[in-house]
Amino acid sequence: MSTSAVRNDSTASTGNRWLILVAGVLVQLAIGAVYAWSVFAKAIQSHDAFGWSKAQASVPFEVAIGMIFVGSYIGGRIQDRSGPRTVALTGGVIYSIGVILASFAGKDQFWLLILGYGVLGGFGLGMAYIVPIAMLQKWFPDKPGLITGIAVAGFGFGAVITAPLGQRLIANDPSMPTKAFLPLGIGYLVAVVIGASLFRNPPAGYLPPGMAPATSDHGPEVHTKDPVPEVDFTADEALRTPQWYLLTAILTLSVTAGISLISVAAGSASDVAGYSAAAAASLVGILGLFNGGGRILWGWLSDRIGKMPAFMGILGIQGVCLLLIPHVGSAALFAVLAALVYTCYGGAFGTMPSTAGRFFGVRNAGAIYGLMLIGWSIGGIVGPLLISSLIGEQKAYTLGFTVVGIIALAGMALPMLTKKPAPRAARTAAGTTESTSATSRR
Repeated sequence: MSTSAVRNDSTASTGNRWLILVAGVLVQLAIGAVYAWSVFAKAIQSHDAFGWSKAQASVPFEVAIGMIFVGSYIGGRIQDRSGPRTVALTGGVIYSIGVILASFAGKDQFWLLILGYGVLGGFGLGMAYIVPIAMLQKWFPDKPGLITGIAVAGFGFGAVITAPLGQRLIANDPSMPTKAFLPLGIGYLVAVVIGASLFRNPPAGYLPPGMAPATSDHGPEVHTKDPVPEVDFTADEALRTPQWYLLTAILTLSVTAGISLISVAAGSASDVAGYSAAAAASLVGILGLFNGGGRILWGWLSDRIGKMPAFMGILGIQGVCLLLIPHVGSAALFAVLAALVYTCYGGAFGTMPSTAGRFFGVRNAGAIYGLMLIGWSIGGIVGPLLISSLIGEQKAYTLGFTVVGIIALAGMALPMLTKKPAPRAARTAAGTTESTSATSRR
């Protein structure tokens, strides 16, 4: 394809890429509703409903978080070969069916709630989640951090919409709170079908407006702190580099730190800062906005200051805030510190996709970043279990937050040690692949 042809295609597609971004946010809003689980868990524990224990009510959510990695891994692999639309539609439909199935779970159908909301919902969520993240990096190579931050911000904002809506639906029949999942599941299905139907990869050689064409074999010139690599890694090649494991560890530590607070946010607000139950619930809803906004803020900032400095900030701010939270007596100061933690928690999800793209290329971003989301599953399980066990019945918030805060601060060493794969490694990987292909052809 000639340079002029690339530029013409770029101009013709300018409007399309923004429409695809909106479609990606719509899908993320639907699947991001998973973070509103606490609304349903609280209703399920009521003696007027199912009367389940707190531990029992948390199982469907824990299963869903654990299944996200499975769905994202499979979805990422398929997407890189078959394109984004089919994978997103499949994942979104599975997710919606799982939520709808959960609506039929009664007091004695604990297994049905786990199967629907946990297994099917979590798997479909992971499958759909990875698609716009990988796809949009190809449409926006000029601003990868900002755009993937906007996309996953939709995921963070999903709970802000679903939480109050779910509460209203539950109020219609408090004895059967799971019935609320039926209209929600149908709504999610409509949203993901509309959004995912617009998904597609850009044409080969696509350049966004104002972006310089390639001046070498290294691909288009991108004016960001971290330029694109010379050669795209495959998922198998990325797994053979220490950088993949370092990035996954950074994501795991950030998730562990942030979700530790998220899992006990309402109780902490009441016990540490003196919030009433109603005020604590309102605060949790407001904090969801910072989770979403942090994905945009840190994604944009990482394009300016570099990916590793951004992660040092994300982990460092979380660590300091967690150390301070159990010692504040002011409701306002508690809210500020919690908002900073939520902002950084979301920021890791807004920054890591473009980081993976800058380290390993965007051609196989679905599979490579999909594998990294095992950090989400690990952190999402370890964080809540760790802090709840440390706080215990004695409400030892100082011990719990101090331990998690120190872990986050110690994690700042990882971004300092993480460097991009050397160009030599990329060329070696590409040469090995070409050699293998040539041998097979002979």
